Amino acid sequence: GRFEEGTVRLHFIDTVEPSVLAHEILNGAPFTYLDEDTEIGERRSRAVPLRRGLPVEPHELGRLDPDAIERVRSEAIPDVRDPDELHDVLLSLVATRPRDDWGEHFEALARAGRCFEVRAPALADVLWAATERRRELEALFPGARFLPDHPLPPSLARALEEADADGAAVTLVQGHLEISGPVTVDDLADATGLAGSSMLIALEALRGRGFAVSGRFETDRGEQWCARRLLARIHAYTRERRRAAVRPITQEEWQAFLESWWHAAPGTQRHGRAGLAEVIEQLQGFELPAGEWERIFAERVESYRPEWLDDLCLSGEVAWGRLSVLEPVRVDDGAADKPLGEAKTPSRRTPITFMLRRDLPWLLQAHRGDTAPAEPTAGSGREVLDALRRHGALFHSDLQATTNRLPTEVEEGLWDGVARGLLTADGWGAVRSLLNARTRFARRQQTRPRPGSRGRRGTWRQAVEGRWTLLPTAHAIDEVEELAETIAWQLLLRCGVVFRDVYLKERLAVPWREVLWALRRLEARGLIRGGHFVTGMTGEQFAEETTVPLLRPRRAGSAFAPPARAPVGARQRQPAGDSAAHFYRPVEGDRSEPGVDHDLDRQRLADSRRRELEKVVGQPPAAQAVSRRPVVSHDLSAEDELGVDRS
Repeated sequence: GRFEEGTVRLHFIDTVEPSVLAHEILNGAPFTYLDEDTEIGERRSRAVPLRRGLPVEPHELGRLDPDAIERVRSEAIPDVRDPDELHDVLLSLVATRPRDDWGEHFEALARAGRCFEVRAPALADVLWAATERRRELEALFPGARFLPDHPLPPSLARALEEADADGAAVTLVQGHLEISGPVTVDDLADATGLAGSSMLIALEALRGRGFAVSGRFETDRGEQWCARRLLARIHAYTRERRRAAVRPITQEEWQAFLESWWHAAPGTQRHGRAGLAEVIEQLQGFELPAGEWERIFAERVESYRPEWLDDLCLSGEVAWGRLSVLEPVRVDDGAADKPLGEAKTPSRRTPITFMLRRDLPWLLQAHRGDTAPAEPTAGSGREVLDALRRHGALFHSDLQATTNRLPTEVEEGLWDGVARGLLTADGWGAVRSLLNARTRFARRQQTRPRPGSRGRRGTWRQAVEGRWTLLPTAHAIDEVEELAETIAWQLLLRCGVVFRDVYLKERLAVPWREVLWALRRLEARGLIRGGHFVTGMTGEQFAEETTVPLLRPRRAGSAFAPPARAPVGARQRQPAGDSAAHFYRPVEGDRSEPGVDHDLDRQRLADSRRRELEKVVGQPPAAQAVSRRPVVSHDLSAEDELGVDRS
């Protein structure tokens, strides 16, 4: 209707291949055309081919395989077996240089009046041409002589119009590009007899039609021209050869590779503050329970110290927060009058991620898209958000004074914002304070501070937490392709090899098809390699060039060799997070349920067990187990704090 009314303007252009908007029509089921009685094979739409074009612009293609180029050249050269086939070739080429293996067939055609030799002052050598191309040749080479001089048949002379030189040159060059593969301008001029200026005009016209592309396809050959369909075939052969060179590894070897790739295997840990930043850059965007992060850092960084994480956060180099949306904003009618869930209590199972602050904008776009997290409508969480919006970043004590609420109520409001993906803080010490069960339990028993106590009695923070602030909102996605390529690079950095199963472990708003197309573009540019790297995984797989040698099966005892099996019956104590399977184990729900205080329950359980153990041994067992405490002493469960050996 809008097309008939003229409110939508139509522009008709010629394209190299059918637009993606037409694919659904061209691939329509038989019942798509309800007003048509013809069979599916007789439809005109079935005659339109859907070619697989180049995934990127020709100038962005990576280095092509020389063997693939020679293979396409050999396939493109016509195999002439009789005079009729030579006549068809001459019609498509307009004119060509003589060839010894075609001499017998050419003489037969010349005797029948179907072809002749072309001689002209501008030509250094003779050309062969079909009689039907006489008018194009007269326009291209004025004053040319034809031997034998066969005129056009009267019926054909009346049907053919006068040819112009530019159109004839385009037809001549197009025919030669169809059978040449990548070729230089000088080689084309030698094969066709055209002058350099006429050749360049014809090539630019073919480039405008999308038929020909130029680039540096072979080393030491300079700029070359090639038919687009032949270049696409060369690229396909190059990709197939590179993928065939990959030897896949087993699932067990894949797990061993991941242990080393994540610096969790012995001898692969990072060192110092810079090593911790490297680990964070590799894991950024992947959400894990808040209570497990520092244990994971301790596994991947040698002699990990919590102060390193505090320094990175407080210096502004690293940020933390929840990127995924727990509860999106409702857009249905009347939703603004409905409460958006209850407040969330501090829980070690709340998904949190660390990231480099410079990458925060695109990470928010990748995980949220056009979705925004819902905000609390009432309670301490609402008041904390309003205070941060009015005054900007605030310290914990400033929030208490601004909201006029108890410390525990402010913490509940802060954690509600953290669990919803609304709030973050300058330092990680803020989360340590919120997750510490003993301090939180003591604060619940404390009344309002007296004026002389400065409001700090019993509420000393465990570490410098800095100021609390709002997590930035995700900007609208302008370039989906650019964002998908950034996500692809991050997945390659995190896992080494990327395929669909790896993507499914992420909480991304960008669909897999966009990431897959981005990976294909990177492969076409020669930046990564596609192939079958891991057995048992379906779909296309991609890896960086530097990663492929590391994926080759190693001998026993090497860095990436599968771990040896433990003797049957041997007791082993393996950390819960040092395996690839655990790392990619999905978070079993966000245990920040409203009204449930898991840390308080664990604290009560720990107190009960302590009293039982004191009755048995007569002294608190915590003093006997100081030497067994992990490095990260601020993130211990109740049993670890009691010194209970869970092995």
